[in-house]
Amino acid sequence: TLTAGPTREAIDPVRFISNHSSGKMAYALAAEAVQAGAQVTLISGPVNLTAPDRVELVKVTTAQEMLDASLAAVTDTDVFIGVAAVADYRVSESSDHKIKKTAETLQLTLVRNPDIIGTVAALPERPFVVGFAAETRDVVEYGRDKLKRKGLDLLFANDATATFNSDSIAATAIWSAGNSEDHQELGPANKHLVARQMLMLIRQRLDANKPETAQ
Repeated sequence: TLTAGPTREAIDPVRFISNHSSGKMAYALAAEAVQAGAQVTLISGPVNLTAPDRVELVKVTTAQEMLDASLAAVTDTDVFIGVAAVADYRVSESSDHKIKKTAETLQLTLVRNPDIIGTVAALPERPFVVGFAAETRDVVEYGRDKLKRKGLDLLFANDATATFNSDSIAATAIWSAGNSEDHQELGPANKHLVARQMLMLIRQRLDANKPETAQ
């Protein structure tokens, strides 16, 4: 199961809060996973992309819709990859009608959206959970913090400004190895090539996390 793209949080019927995520990385991962023989559910926010063949596409708009779809899908999945750039905040009360431009200023009260990947990682019977950290500075440092704070099995950290709407990516894979952490540099390269590298690393970490069979 993968999440993809941005979410949109309505301000009124014609305006919303969102971000520049194109969804290309998640869609590349979905396509490469299918090619590798996986059954893939792609939970996608609004993007201008065509879903790969043989992928189960679930379209959502808001963070809450993405969370609901993720929890519905995760009961029957081995790996959950949270690639979506979920809006951190939403308007506390969106307007039912278009807000008119009358006053010189407009104040909006924002409230935090649900933490999708953190919720999945905290489930009693959870899958292998992979996260992404798209940052604009201190990319690896923030990635390490997110890996620990959310209890993820593996995380890919990258520069957001160099990745959004681009066909290429460079990322740092970070994971816990006993009492320490390990990492691996991926790319820069086409997102489909890096997606294959990511999937290979996910497979390696999955195998490493399996309990040894008693002799």
